[in-house]
Amino acid sequence: MTDTTDFRTIPELPAPSPSEVLRQRIFQHRGLMIGGGILAVIVLGALFAPVLAPYDPYLQDLANRTVPPVWMDGGSWAHVLGTDQLGRDYLTRLLYGARISLLIGLATAAISGVIGISLGLIAGYFGGRVDNVIMFLITTRLAMPVILVALAVVALIGSSLTTVILVLGFLLWERFALVIRASTMRLRTLEYVDAAKAQGAGSVWILIRELIPNLANSIIVVATLEMAHAIILEAALSFLGLGIQPPLPSWGLMVSEGRELLLFVPWLITIPGVFLFLLVLSINLVGDGLRDVTAPDGKN
Repeated sequence: MTDTTDFRTIPELPAPSPSEVLRQRIFQHRGLMIGGGILAVIVLGALFAPVLAPYDPYLQDLANRTVPPVWMDGGSWAHVLGTDQLGRDYLTRLLYGARISLLIGLATAAISGVIGISLGLIAGYFGGRVDNVIMFLITTRLAMPVILVALAVVALIGSSLTTVILVLGFLLWERFALVIRASTMRLRTLEYVDAAKAQGAGSVWILIRELIPNLANSIIVVATLEMAHAIILEAALSFLGLGIQPPLPSWGLMVSEGRELLLFVPWLITIPGVFLFLLVLSINLVGDGLRDVTAPDGKN
């Protein structure tokens, strides 16, 4: 019997491109999608606050003080999240407060990142005495409690948005330095660094063009952690009266202003506290997700 089965060559499917693989990892990572969704809503609310906010964030209406949110008895759709003790619309102040929290998180992470990444790269790549000096600086910084130093500095030079950003930026760089130092010490012994040296590349070229791109995964994770840390510290400073000053709508300041009426109008603390929690949670979820999807093995 003659076998008439037609065995046709099945063409090989083209391998997915790196961008497609990354896209698949992103959409398959549940934590990243949840955190990214929450963070996107907060960022969009902050960016479009002038359009979305129904009132001026500084407008006081003493005739409508402590109006409850719309889902409570006595609430009104005119003030969806109610009003504070000065009659200011709470939804409006939350939207504008998101701008301050995000600005502080991003600016602090940028300042501390530049300092910490620079020191970590130098210490990890050159080693020896340079590493000893930088490790002494890191140890000295770790010996200083962040919140106490921030309170002391802000109390001495005065509190403002710029002051809070600069103080936190110059106090939160040690995690960048430690992580980047350890990663650089591992990467400097790899073959591609030796190949760059053999081609005559200088130290600056190797640090910027060879090492930093391979440290992006670690930098992303630490940056998100420091953003969340800075937002919490700003809220703590504002709650203690040494952070953002009235009438700016800081979420920490809103919690501080509402603590005197906690037993009577608890939403003044609950609402900004919940939004602060969601912002910090979303940033951490995004950081963990980006770490997983950009890892070489793609494990999440």
